[in-house]
Amino acid sequence: MYPIVDLVECQTIAAVQDEQHLEIAIRSEANIIFLLTGSIFNIKELVDRVKAVDKHVFLHMEFIEGIAADKSGVAYVAKNIAPTGVISTRSSLIRVAKEMNLMAIQRIFLIDRNAVLKGIKVIEQSLPDAVEVMPGVMPRVIQEMTNLTPLPIIAGGLIDTKKEINEALAAGALAVSVGTNELWS
Repeated sequence: MYPIVDLVECQTIAAVQDEQHLEIAIRSEANIIFLLTGSIFNIKELVDRVKAVDKHVFLHMEFIEGIAADKSGVAYVAKNIAPTGVISTRSSLIRVAKEMNLMAIQRIFLIDRNAVLKGIKVIEQSLPDAVEVMPGVMPRVIQEMTNLTPLPIIAGGLIDTKKEINEALAAGALAVSVGTNELWS
């Protein structure tokens, strides 16, 4: 079993894209927060605020200003910020995060059949704790991904309604990451 499965209490993950919405995410039912914002100057404070309320926080490495999305950046995050884990589109960062004892979520974009097949190869090589598939409004493709890999699938991107969340979950997603704060509870 994958350890991330044990973290998920609420199947809606708050994907915070604006620091102003962090407090809403902290007060929401979501017990996992994806931080898609922040900078080297405030990311530690943001992560500590989430951890202070016993929620799990994952940093999207490509979106943290001033911290390079490279091996040194992941090492810095692991040592100085200490989130639950990281999210990245780069398989090399997923491997580094795992070496640094961080959980890692590989984000892949499923734009066509070739992207699905390439995505499977990437996750077989990087061995993340979970895979975030985007866009998350494709129940048939989510179901196909759950059949192609034993890794937990998180659906994300373009999710605008509770109905779409439920469809992604019914298709086999472990959870759904959502940027619309009205959907976090």
